[in-house]
Amino acid sequence: MSARLAHATVAPSAQQIGRAATLALYDELALSPKPGLVTLTDRGSHADMDAHSFMRSLFALRGYVVRIAELGAAQAPFDALEQAGIAAEARMLAATGGINTHRGAIFMLGLLCASAGALAARGEKPTPQGLRAALDRHWGDALARRATRPSTLPGGIAARRLGLRSASAEAAMGFPTLFDVAVPALRAGLARGLAPEAAQLDTLFAVIAQLDDSNLAHRGGLAGLRFAQNAARSYLANGGAAQGPQAAQAIATEFVRRNLSPGGAADTLAAACWLQRLG
Repeated sequence: MSARLAHATVAPSAQQIGRAATLALYDELALSPKPGLVTLTDRGSHADMDAHSFMRSLFALRGYVVRIAELGAAQAPFDALEQAGIAAEARMLAATGGINTHRGAIFMLGLLCASAGALAARGEKPTPQGLRAALDRHWGDALARRATRPSTLPGGIAARRLGLRSASAEAAMGFPTLFDVAVPALRAGLARGLAPEAAQLDTLFAVIAQLDDSNLAHRGGLAGLRFAQNAARSYLANGGAAQGPQAAQAIATEFVRRNLSPGGAADTLAAACWLQRLG
């Protein structure tokens, strides 16, 4: 799954949009060492899942990311996108035996694939500006209403309790951490000549440093979130991936000791990889 999609000269099809999403989820899984997150060889802070769980989930979601791009191209109402996401979550849970491997990615990448589909229907390639505009134009009002609904999920409950920006609020705002932090960081790293994996690792830490990650807040409270953010900032200030894998591994070890896992940052990295693949 390491082959890169060729840069499209025309608007991508729903199949291309979905394939890029599937490959981007694999990019995130394969990246190592990551702090507290599952890799191909490490469970991170998760006793209930491993790479096999993620691969089963990833394959179960291949049809969803294509279908939601098609819904976006048809300018389907938000309810239709939401129902597609609910069905995808059910397939994920069936494939993993009830383990939540990709719930956040189903939400985030689903909305982005829908937005890319809406752009493609107009003959436009997905760009950060275009995706944000399409998301707001077609589903912004529904997302704003959704962001006011009390969440019943652990991360959403933690975000509300601690006064943090939730995943729903990030979506309603047009995914600022993705477009203002992750995408520029990944592009800058690649432009500096970093290997893709090194650029992705620096991007992951850049996101951890900025995002109100509700997964971290749920697992470690506000203290755990702030520890993770400060560790990420220190990592980047000391040179990031240029330090070698030992620096990232040391932080990963401490995340596991504290039972921290930046799942929201992982989803944001996957979304940045998706956009990079689409060119």
